[in-house]
Parts: sequence; C-alpha cells; structure tokens
Amino acid sequence: MKPEILVMAASPSPSVMEQLERHFACHHVWQASDADSLIGAVADRVRGVATTGIIGISEELAARLPRLEIVAVNGIGVDAVAFDALRPRGIRVTNTPGVLTDDVADLAVTLLLATTRRIPALDSYVRSGAWARKAPLALARSLRGKAAGIYGYGRIGRAIAQRLQAFGVASRYYQPRVVADTDTPRAASLRELAEQSDYLFVCAPGGAATRGVVDAEVLAALGPGGTLINIARGSVVDEAALIEALSNGTLGAAGLDVFEHEPHVPQALAALPNVVLTPHVGSLTTETRHAMGQLVVDNLLAHFSGAPLPTPVP
Repeated sequence: MKPEILVMAASPSPSVMEQLERHFACHHVWQASDADSLIGAVADRVRGVATTGIIGISEELAARLPRLEIVAVNGIGVDAVAFDALRPRGIRVTNTPGVLTDDVADLAVTLLLATTRRIPALDSYVRSGAWARKAPLALARSLRGKAAGIYGYGRIGRAIAQRLQAFGVASRYYQPRVVADTDTPRAASLRELAEQSDYLFVCAPGGAATRGVVDAEVLAALGPGGTLINIARGSVVDEAALIEALSNGTLGAAGLDVFEHEPHVPQALAALPNVVLTPHVGSLTTETRHAMGQLVVDNLLAHFSGAPLPTPVP
C-alpha cells in the first residue's frame, strides 16, 4: 500500500508531480476548496507532508497528524517549520539545499545591476517616449571598485561573492559563526559590515534569531550611497525602517525579492522610485524547480524505504 501524504503545493515540474502520484497516495491540499475538511478526512492516515519553505508546517497541523513521520520541504528555508512540535515526536525534516544556489545568486547580482544601473527606470524612459523627447536622464552608478557586504556566508553568500569578483567588487561577510575555509574578510558585527560596504546582501536564514536585525541603525550605516539586496527572508529586514530610510535618503536604493508579509507588499514601498521588486523568484527557473522537487521526491522515497535521507535538516 502506498504511503499517504499531504501535498501542500504543486511543483511546476510535471515529472515531479507524476512521481509523487506514482509512489504515494497524494492528498492535494492546494487543490482543495475546503482544505480543513480534506485534512480532517485523511489526518489519521497521513505519514508524510510535502510542503514549501513559505508554507512549512504549523504546530496545529502537526498535532492533527498522529502518524506523521516526515516533512519534506521544497526550499532551503525551514523557519516556517514548527520544529518544537516535530522534534519530540522524532518526525524527520528535509529541505533542498545546493540545487538552487546558482539561480538565487544570479538573481541577487541581477537585482544589484538593476538598481545601480537603474534598469527599470531606463526601460520606462524608452517605452514612454522620454528618450525621443530628449528628456533629462539621471546618471547610474558603476560597480567597479565598490565593496559588498554579505550577511550570511553559506552556499548562496559564497556564490554571490564569486560573481561579484568578476565585476571588480570586493566582498566581506558577517555571521555569528566564523567561516574557517575562506579568505573573505569577516566584519566584527552586522553594523560594521554595513559601514564597510557599498552594497549589503542579505543571505541569512529567517527565524526568531534574525528577525528585524537589518534595522534602522544598520541601514543608516550602509548610508545614502548604499544599496540593500535581500534574497533571503523578508523577516530579516525591518520593513518599516527600510521604507523610512529609502524615503528620506538615509539609504540609496534596494533590490528586494522577499518581503515581510508575502505576497503583500506595502504600497509605500512599491511606490518608491529607488527600489526594484521581484516576487520571491530566486529559484524560479525550469531547471532548478525540477531539481528542488526531485529532492523532495527522493527524500520521501528514501524515508519510506528505510534508506539514508539525501538532505536531512539537522
């Protein structure tokens, strides 16, 4: 008999969805008009949950699933997973690290280029006919010779630093734990990192420990010529302080792929001319979304066959 699982969201990969259907008895919460009723009808039989980094699994949902054995997260971030409810029950958690590193790092650098070279404004300048009217055009900023601070120096942070090197941008990093196997300089604090940087990349995980740590003080240290790039979690940045800093010139610009209350973006932020906004799409490529979904399938298959998990969360 196939193990029964809840599928909280669809994968854009047809192959992944076909494999889930082939190997498991899937209950698709994302398709249900009444998700609560669907879960209630199958809760006592569900042994696994396939979810996403944004949806995760709540303490309430976990409590409704007495036979739950594994939560397979499609994404790196697991801050939406109620570990306090899962850990005492020995419920295993997996995620999908590594496979999305390059695409997320590519988007981070794309956001930097879009903000510093003012790509959205230039696109509007051409489309609106301002170029033909010979309207005044503001100068952009060069990347050469600048310094980037990377908050969170894991796989993605390192990949960003590697890409920036090709643009002549020097990198440094900060995170509480020293990274041993790197020559990249480490700042003594997040505030010091911002002071030393023209660009600040947020690559740190979400959760209580990092909530709002990129605050008004850090943004002021980055300064009116600085640019903030966030491809991590919206919760890491104090969004109200960011809006204030961008509005009053304390901070120069921002490129944001993540927001505090996704998918809701404050109108005050969306209205600012010195921001570039994308809808949490760092990993949104055909290749990467398939690879992420495949890891979800592989982790579920490994668990239910008694094999080692490919990517367990410690």
